[in-house]
Amino acid sequence: MVYNNSLFINFITPGLPVALLPDESSPPWNNKGDSGWQLTAATLVCLQSVPGLVILYGGMVKKKWAVNSAFMALYAFAAVLLCWVLWAHHMSFGTKLCSIVGVPDFALTQNFLLIPSRYGHIPMANYVYYQFGFAAITVILLAGSLLGRMNFFAWMMFVPLWLTLCYTIGAFTIWGGGFLEPAIIDYAGGFVIHLSSGVAGFTAAYWVGPRHTHDRQNFPPNNIIHMLAGAGFLWMGWTGFNGGAPFSVNEIASLAVVNTHICTATSLLVWVSLDMFFYKKSSVIGAIQGMITGLVCITPGAGVVCPWAAIIMGTLSGSLPWYTMMILHRKSAFFQSVDDTLGVFHTHAVAGILGGLLSGIFAKPSLLKLMYGEGTSYGPGLVYGIFNRSGSEFGDGLKQMGFQVAGAAFITVWNAVVTSLICILIGRIVNLRMNEEDLEIGDAAAHGEKAYALWGDGDQKLPTSLRLHISPRLPSICGRQYL
Repeated sequence: MVYNNSLFINFITPGLPVALLPDESSPPWNNKGDSGWQLTAATLVCLQSVPGLVILYGGMVKKKWAVNSAFMALYAFAAVLLCWVLWAHHMSFGTKLCSIVGVPDFALTQNFLLIPSRYGHIPMANYVYYQFGFAAITVILLAGSLLGRMNFFAWMMFVPLWLTLCYTIGAFTIWGGGFLEPAIIDYAGGFVIHLSSGVAGFTAAYWVGPRHTHDRQNFPPNNIIHMLAGAGFLWMGWTGFNGGAPFSVNEIASLAVVNTHICTATSLLVWVSLDMFFYKKSSVIGAIQGMITGLVCITPGAGVVCPWAAIIMGTLSGSLPWYTMMILHRKSAFFQSVDDTLGVFHTHAVAGILGGLLSGIFAKPSLLKLMYGEGTSYGPGLVYGIFNRSGSEFGDGLKQMGFQVAGAAFITVWNAVVTSLICILIGRIVNLRMNEEDLEIGDAAAHGEKAYALWGDGDQKLPTSLRLHISPRLPSICGRQYL
């Protein structure tokens, strides 16, 4: 070996740095490049939740609910991690129990975490970490429908129950070897994550009940700059969300990242343009909603569609969810009867279904083959393999649409029914909704804390330490006598 250009070069494999060769802690099956990217991608996914959605939720709600909303996200992130490694990972990706779920088991032992993952070239620990990030953000997205009134004790019970009885079913059914896996195109979670969170959030919002009347009529964001910061974490974190789905540093990962940002930018611009055209004023909240619908819509097809298709998907994700949220929601008695705080049904369920259906149309057989191979044991090989052999440009799109609709129907019905049962069960133990007196107060009643403990917020006198530093020549501040 020689030292050349700051790298050790191996004569047996010329040009390959020694650091990339197998060693005692990295067996030959472990691809160090893939593992490094996967750890990075998984961390980007987790950053979408903490701090991304923590900041977004904390800034997007009324000031009196900032702490509660952010804390709901933080709690869910921690609770999902423990449930994931104790039983939920194996229910999602483990040994088959039946056609919709795996056998519960620990994902904690060295004998499990340090073996090849189902994709063969990264450790199982890496795979568990990445899939945890997906599970956590699903529950946190669901929380967006429930902000501003759910009893925190009820939320503490809801998170592990919903993860166990809903998320694991969707993940196993479509990704883990269940009955829908051979038929459904869901590259990174349009159905498993976004449709399920949108439907479950809307359903839970029905059972929890509405916010306080005044809050529902007047619910301005308390910090738009923080809201934009959280949205930025969400958008940039999606690089790992879709870029990590192939579990390899390959052409599909690169294409998925480019498609993700193209679709998102298009969707945001379309949403803002519609706001300008119909309301004569652009909205920061609207821009964030358009950003989210673009991210959601491209997710089920990010690595298997062409960039021009991503532009079409972005155009539709910026317009159809805009219509359901801004027009249909206000006219529909059904939507008005359920208080979906942040409109999660529109941004995730509607955009998720839209993306899933469009992925069935635009997915290219050549890209599907690169992603899954033909007839593989772990991807949608059966249907994809048939389409790859068909020789048509985009496969049998109409036939695939039928499978996509069936998958969407299963996820929708399962989440609506089981989420209802979970809420009914919890409601028999604790109140799902905070009482009216606490709803009027908000964070101080729920947690004994306020988001902004600033001087002057209800205080009549300056703190002694601050009073000593103010000149006697300035007897008043903002017209109020303090000295």
